[in-house]
Amino acid sequence: MDELVENLQIRKIKAEDASDIGSIQAAITKSPTNIDFRQIIEDQVRKDEDVSFVAEIDGKVVGYMISYIVFGGFGLEKGAWIATLGVDPKFMGQGIGKRLAEEILEVYRKKGINDIYTSVRWDSVDLLSFFKTLGFDRSNFINLRKELDS
Repeated sequence: MDELVENLQIRKIKAEDASDIGSIQAAITKSPTNIDFRQIIEDQVRKDEDVSFVAEIDGKVVGYMISYIVFGGFGLEKGAWIATLGVDPKFMGQGIGKRLAEEILEVYRKKGINDIYTSVRWDSVDLLSFFKTLGFDRSNFINLRKELDS
């Protein structure tokens, strides 16, 4: 096993992780991010039901996965949604995203939540492949979009 993966720790997300998460997102997209991760994470921390984690190697945040529970959403009594994830490009391909997902899926399994959803752009082959390896497949839902005028 790779030494980095041996030092990998998965833990619940904290508000102070926001800056590291923003940096990871900017490294993935190769552009600055305008996403307010601090607000997102503070909301997550307040809601004890939701499940979001970071991956650390030697105390450095190298990945994250943010998810939440949906109650009564369009015919589902209770389900979960993986909203976003990211792994620092320097650490991609080492199983970090998979470990984050496995941790989140196990927590939801223990909570009795059987339906886990996410949304991936049709042209994001790498993300589609990643979720397929975790057992995700097309759902009964179709994503719809309406753009509002500014």
